[in-house]
Formats: sequence, structure tokens, C-alpha cells
Amino acid sequence: METIVFSHYSVLLNECIEALNIRNGYTYVDCTTGGGGHSLEIAKRLGPDSRLICFDRDGDAIEAASRRLADYAHKITFINENFSSLDRVLRDLDIQNLGGVLADLGCSSYQFDTPSRGFSYQHSAPLDMRMDKSAPLSAAQVVNGYSEEELKQILWKYGEEKFAPRIAAKIVAARALAPIKTTDELVAIIKSAIPASAREGGHHPAKRTFQAIRIEVNGELDAIEPTIRAAVSHLAPSGRTAFISFQSLEDRIIKDTYRDLASGCECPRDFPVCVCGRTPQIEILTRKPILPGAAELAVNPRSRSAKLRVAEKK
Repeated sequence: METIVFSHYSVLLNECIEALNIRNGYTYVDCTTGGGGHSLEIAKRLGPDSRLICFDRDGDAIEAASRRLADYAHKITFINENFSSLDRVLRDLDIQNLGGVLADLGCSSYQFDTPSRGFSYQHSAPLDMRMDKSAPLSAAQVVNGYSEEELKQILWKYGEEKFAPRIAAKIVAARALAPIKTTDELVAIIKSAIPASAREGGHHPAKRTFQAIRIEVNGELDAIEPTIRAAVSHLAPSGRTAFISFQSLEDRIIKDTYRDLASGCECPRDFPVCVCGRTPQIEILTRKPILPGAAELAVNPRSRSAKLRVAEKK
């Protein structure tokens, strides 16, 4: 059996470890284990009475991380599931001392750089984009099965693509002749839909469309808010959440959810006393997100869009 080489640069690594404020006697969760970079640094700092739970829906990631973290296997529980199951897993494992939850959202470098996974517009590959290779919905099904209106809406919503109507129309016209099966076929269609003047400089013309389809295939945005709320509900006092986003839609969800959890009384201002009983659940420790420094950007340009937001349970 071929050994999977799961390469992934751990974004904002030192900042994440500092943010988690790892203490002995507590359990920590890495929601997006990937190649195990963040998990390894957490594991190194676990005290004798601490443990780590590693989630990843990608079986390749679990396999690679299990090898990388073999020296700490006695302290780690691997969960080959979407982190949307965080609440259930913490209940099933009867975790009473949750100290911190980390999530590095989006795709891993391995997923982008492995052509057969179909995530990248830089490689010719079957249209797939599934983080969980057993999931029923693939990029090919979205591209060939969604209506023109549905395609337009996901390109607007998840890619913020201003040429969404033109791209959706071109996709529908192309697939009427033959199914669109590969990434390079889709890239060619996207390029044909975008005016030449808009394709000069800047991002690759397919970047936003591929992002939108990937988010739709994997339901990436759906799990963020429920996971933050589940994490906060389970955290011990002074426990922390640290969430890294890579695009504005993710960051907005994290920021808005933190803000809601940090808010207190919602009674009208003219009420003499509070009757709603609402109190803040967290303190936001990052009023502005933590960004990669120059040294990290020089080593890993892909980290340029990363934003880390941290909150602490009251």
C-alpha cells in the first residue's frame, strides 16, 4: 500500500500554541488535524493528565497524522469525521475538562497539491473537490447537475464572483454538448466567460469559482458557527477557542459568532433592571485578528490571507 505524504505548512503555528494557553489536566481539540503540524506542537506540551482529540474528515490526513504523532498516541484520540460532530463526540467521550479548541479552516496544502483530488485549477484532474472521499456530492455533480440559477447563486454567495451570471451560463451551454469532467475543462469555460480585460493581472480567473464550488461540495461554512458554539458550551472556565480563516466569508462568521457570545444583557435601555438574564459567555482576546508576520509570509506565501481570532470562556 502506497504511503501518503501529507505536506502541510502549519499556519500561525506559534501564535496558535500561545493562544491555546495549554495547561495540564485539560483536553484539547484540533478540529482540522491535516498533516498534524498544529497537533504535534500541542501534543508536545500536554502534561501527564492531558489529552488531545484530533478531527479530520479526510482519511488521508488521519493516516498521515497518526504516523507523525505516533510518539504521543497514548494521549491522542483520532476522529475521522467532520468537526461538525464536535458536540456529539465530546459528549460520547464524556469530556469534562475541555481546555481549548483549534480550527484551521479551508483546504490543506496536500489537498491543493494532489492533482487527483481535483481542488486546484493549476492541475488537470477529475472534478472532485471532496475533503471526505466517501462523501456523495462531488464538484462534477455540482457543475453538471445544478441549474443555471443555482450555479449563479453559489458563485455569488461563496465566491463573491461578479461574473457569476456569465460563468453559470457558459457552464450550462458547455455541458449541453458534453459533460464537464475535468478541472482544465472547467477552467477553460470560466476563462471564456470573463472579459479579457478582467483577466489581466491579479488572481487566477478560476480562483473564485473553484472556491465557491469547493465550499458547496464540502458544506464548509455550515459547520463554523455551530462548532464555535459547541466548543464554548463545553469549555472549562478560561478555556479558549482559536479559529483561523482564509477568506472573508469564514472570518465574518467567526467574528459575528464571537461577538454574539460575548454580548450580555439584551433588554431595552429603558428597563430599570435586566429581565433577560443573558450574560457574556466569552471574552474576545483579539479585537483585531492576528496575521502572519513577514518571516512566515516569506516561507509560506499561501498564509497571506490567514486570520486568527481567539476567545476565552468566562
